[in-house]
Amino acid sequence: MKRIVTVQDISAVGKCSLTVALPIISACGVECAVMPTAVLSTHTQFSGFTFHDLTEEIAPITAHWKKEGLDFSAVYTGYLGSFEQIRLVEEMYDTLKTPETLLIVDPAMADGGKLYHGFTPEFALRMGKLCTRADLILPNLTEACFMLEEDYPAEYDRPYIQSLLKRLCATGAKRAALTGVSYEEGRLGVEMYDSTTGKFFSYFNEHLPVSFHGTGDIFASAVVGVKSLGKSFEEALTVAVDYTLECIRLTLKDPDHPTYGVNFEEAIPYLISLLQK
Repeated sequence: MKRIVTVQDISAVGKCSLTVALPIISACGVECAVMPTAVLSTHTQFSGFTFHDLTEEIAPITAHWKKEGLDFSAVYTGYLGSFEQIRLVEEMYDTLKTPETLLIVDPAMADGGKLYHGFTPEFALRMGKLCTRADLILPNLTEACFMLEEDYPAEYDRPYIQSLLKRLCATGAKRAALTGVSYEEGRLGVEMYDSTTGKFFSYFNEHLPVSFHGTGDIFASAVVGVKSLGKSFEEALTVAVDYTLECIRLTLKDPDHPTYGVNFEEAIPYLISLLQK
């Protein structure tokens, strides 16, 4: 069985970050080790949440894994809350990476043209440096623009998106996949540039006009789980688009659905069926 490690915070309630990554990657038949960077009582859309920083635990855990001879087929990072956590992830790469280890970065720090609370343009540039080491990065348009010091566009077309992807890869990332891309009304998906082949890939499905917290984490986790099974990056992105859409569909059908996330658990059988095709 393949083993990966994901590095991000855990919200005890909230359907995001580690509470999403662990079950989705496990459902793919991949062992998912976790490196929790912080523990929150709920995710940050709740008011009055508690927060406990675990930055000081990252280096000792990494050292113990190295001592035990544990190996990982992929290191997947999500939300990182500080410059120090980014530095420690880079040290983790140096300690644990083998020639076969995939580095996948979801630079979760911005959306809708704005950085998340507590982040700065300087942090975005530092995140961009982490991305230069990755085999695949999964930014949305806002995150890509901040990492490239580009103004967030009111409108865009395919040539613009493809130019952004090439510029992201020119900094060092082998592949960049821009999430939440839409070139026509009613269709939403992803476009990737693979600098190792010089080819673009895109995949789109239905765009439901709603927004839920945590869908980016669901998408990235599905990509990591599927890719870890030996599938191509293109196959992993395709499954992730379809699975994320199914999560949203099932949530909208549920009259008692939570306001803080989507019913990704209910869609896990659908994810497994996609892997069997």
